[in-house]
Amino acid sequence: MLARLAAISDLQFTENVPLSRLTRFAIGGPARILADASSEAALIATLDAVHAENSPYALIGGGSNLVADDAGFPGVVLRYTANRIEIEGTLVRVAAGAVLQDLVNATIAAGLQGLHTMTGIPGWVGGAIYGNAGAYGHSIHEFVESVRFLDSSASVVREIGNAACEFRYRESVFKRNKDWIVLEATLRLPPGDPTALRTAADEILKIRNEKYPPSMRCAGSIFKNLILAELPEGVRAQVPERVVREGKVPSAYFLELAAAKDMALGGVRVADYHANLIYNADGGTSQDVRELIAMLKRQVKERSGLLLEEEVQYLGSS
Repeated sequence: MLARLAAISDLQFTENVPLSRLTRFAIGGPARILADASSEAALIATLDAVHAENSPYALIGGGSNLVADDAGFPGVVLRYTANRIEIEGTLVRVAAGAVLQDLVNATIAAGLQGLHTMTGIPGWVGGAIYGNAGAYGHSIHEFVESVRFLDSSASVVREIGNAACEFRYRESVFKRNKDWIVLEATLRLPPGDPTALRTAADEILKIRNEKYPPSMRCAGSIFKNLILAELPEGVRAQVPERVVREGKVPSAYFLELAAAKDMALGGVRVADYHANLIYNADGGTSQDVRELIAMLKRQVKERSGLLLEEEVQYLGSS
């Protein structure tokens, strides 16, 4: 495997890299190999090598929404790191390995609005497309015209339009097709005033940093919010109108009813000011995170009859 990888241009790889260095939770054992492909050709060649050696592999991005296993990962952890951002008028082409904040800043500077509400969201663009990231009433799908991706099961690069991406709240077709790897997105954004956009973004960032301090070892919100119209009628009737936002009920509302705030297990705990925020307080492990999440889901199920769904993704077998 190492010899095969060494022969690939535009690929950098390292052995035994702690996944705790690559994730916002700062949790996770070593990856046998961390491979960073900075071109599409390198990505395809690396996957060919992985398949030829019959090695397990996992594709990750910026690690902002990832719970990595304490035992690490026994194969290749692969990242696509191409990060180009090209802006022509209102059209933006961005590679999946670009940092989302860099894209936000570039569009603000170009006088394009829409992504400014996503300032402060960590991670890379590929992950944002994969999970349809958003904040303050907007999601990235609103601006996507098309997505280029690698169908790794057939080593074929394809491009699909917005409708075929099947975007929904924190969902996309890419989540349901694990062999589809986002390479590039084409976005179209309406024009706006750069100064006003920067002011609005700075205000949003201030609020976000108070809620999720940059130094906090966390993945942001743990659970997806719930669509009000999809809740059982009996539950909908009990939800106060004041908590509904853009047709959604924050998971934090049901978590608070279940007395989740300030719960702790091992080295991880729920914030005392936000019931949908779990953080690594002191030497937390992935097992701590998984067990605390399971406890919270169980308590909400018993209290409100609802099954919460995680936003976080898991890497590893436990």
